[in-house]
Amino acid sequence: MYLERIDGPQDLKRLSVPELEKLAEEIREAIIEVVLGKTGGHFAPNLGTVELTLALHYVFDSPRDKIVWDVGHQAYPHKLVTGRRDRFHTIRQEGGLSGFLQREESPHDHFGAGHASTSISAALGMAVAAKLRGESYHTIAVIGDGALTGGMAYEALNHAGALQVPLIVVLNDNEMSIAPNVGALARYLTRVRTDTRYRQAKGEIERLLRRLPQGERLVELSHRFLDGLKEVVYRTMIWEELGFTYIGPIDGHNLRELIETFQLVKSFDSPVFVHVLTVKGKGYQPAEDDPFKHHSAAVKVPGAPPTPPRYQDVFGQTLVELAAKDDRIVAITAAMPDGTGLLPFAAAYPNRFFDVGIAEQHAVTFAAGLATQGLRPVCAIYSTFLQRAYDQVIHDVCIQKLPVVFAMDRAGLVGEDGRTHHGVFDVAYLRCLPNMVLMAPKDEDELRHMLATALAYEEGPIALRYPRGSGVGVPLLGEPRVLPIGRAELLREGSDVAIVALGATVLPAERAADILAEQGIRTTVINARFVKPLDRSLILDAARECGCLVTVEEAQLAGGFGSAVLEALADAGLHVPVLRLGLADRFFDHASQASLRRQAGIDAESIASRTLAFLVSRGRVDTGAISDR
Repeated sequence: MYLERIDGPQDLKRLSVPELEKLAEEIREAIIEVVLGKTGGHFAPNLGTVELTLALHYVFDSPRDKIVWDVGHQAYPHKLVTGRRDRFHTIRQEGGLSGFLQREESPHDHFGAGHASTSISAALGMAVAAKLRGESYHTIAVIGDGALTGGMAYEALNHAGALQVPLIVVLNDNEMSIAPNVGALARYLTRVRTDTRYRQAKGEIERLLRRLPQGERLVELSHRFLDGLKEVVYRTMIWEELGFTYIGPIDGHNLRELIETFQLVKSFDSPVFVHVLTVKGKGYQPAEDDPFKHHSAAVKVPGAPPTPPRYQDVFGQTLVELAAKDDRIVAITAAMPDGTGLLPFAAAYPNRFFDVGIAEQHAVTFAAGLATQGLRPVCAIYSTFLQRAYDQVIHDVCIQKLPVVFAMDRAGLVGEDGRTHHGVFDVAYLRCLPNMVLMAPKDEDELRHMLATALAYEEGPIALRYPRGSGVGVPLLGEPRVLPIGRAELLREGSDVAIVALGATVLPAERAADILAEQGIRTTVINARFVKPLDRSLILDAARECGCLVTVEEAQLAGGFGSAVLEALADAGLHVPVLRLGLADRFFDHASQASLRRQAGIDAESIASRTLAFLVSRGRVDTGAISDR
């Protein structure tokens, strides 16, 4: 066993290439065993980067040399050889290793990220810092071809080419991001294949060769040669024009070739682009055959009861249903057709479906352009990723009051993906925008009605946020119907306290009311539905009736839904005690959604206990009377 002898990158340098190849097999076995059998997590990307990781750490000297992994979801092999082997079984588990890179987790994690296309910018910053401080170390950015669909990567390449500082960019080219890559970059060779001069020259050569013995065979060979030469020339040209020395393509699973290449580029004193070809899912045949399906893995529990449909699937199915009645509806995703539930829409309406790649900014402004021409674009983007297009949401959509629908999946605490993926800021960053309508469904059936509401609303932009994972299990009844904008739902009435809950916290709030009822506390529960416009009338009436309010949200408290309620009370001159429950001013790490909700104090038991403590502190409940019940 070689892996058990690797406590850090320096241990790799004592191994021969054949020994490194055996180590690569052991690393794949460890990833398969842990990810498929115990923890779940990103799977196929990590199987594809094993040899690349070993070669980088064999040639370079981390942590003195800086290796920056784009996103970090493909860095499990990196974790295994940088002193975290004994904790690898805890990956993505509460209190365990992160599924991404974190600077505080290891000195070998030089830059933490969870969103794509950042590595070249960060690595360039490190390279410039070395020059300014007179230090000597190598800086390497490892970026996937999928991440190159993000504009930020090209901003960094352009800057690096202009600065001409030593920087190594490694393109991990597996022809995939999460979904198959899209766009002109994935088809850039077409430009050369259709070049008129190329086709004319090819025709002249064909006519000459056909006159020779075995002419047809020579024509076939000439095609292969010319096409291969053309690809090499064009691949080289695009990076050379950006100011990089191009090397490649290199077999990303040939350790000897990788090591020799990296040893060569160590001596370069200007930017170099190393093109490495890898196979996503390498070493596990099902993942090689279908890397899209095996991008990430979930551990299946034998005998587990069936779960309700996922929010993303209810969204996707409802959108297909609504699009059948309105040919103006188009759907847009930023490289997440499966994760957003849009694959059925893509199959049903391929001409009305657009996957723009990892380019959220473009997705939003593209949607704005469609909206100007009378179409009804639905921008399905995870809450955490929509942050990347905030300027476009403001300038290109809200200012122009364009009817773009933002469907924000993964809103709230997402679980094991952790701090970079929690969608907890959208309430605060959207409700402050003029012309924006913002709502959140209490369950998967209400999601259907909110999507219908969003598509019926043509006065400006409208956003709906909904959580990751399965719904609460309510039946999906009837046709999706339009809800009145800005109208909340009164679920139960009481006179002691009113709980106003948003979205995924409504059901826990109802359960909390049941717990409080056992203590004799009569609770009003309101499903807010809308953050903006807020149902001020219903909320103010409840505040007057009960004399105190509790707000609950699975979002950041600062500037969030509870803040909106406080503003409404202040504007009305109504002074009642308010307890705001939500996410405190910190980043939450990775754990199960249930555990994170307990940590945040927004599960049913926490809502009940915190509400009771609030009532006691305000003298609204007799503690002696409670203890007697």
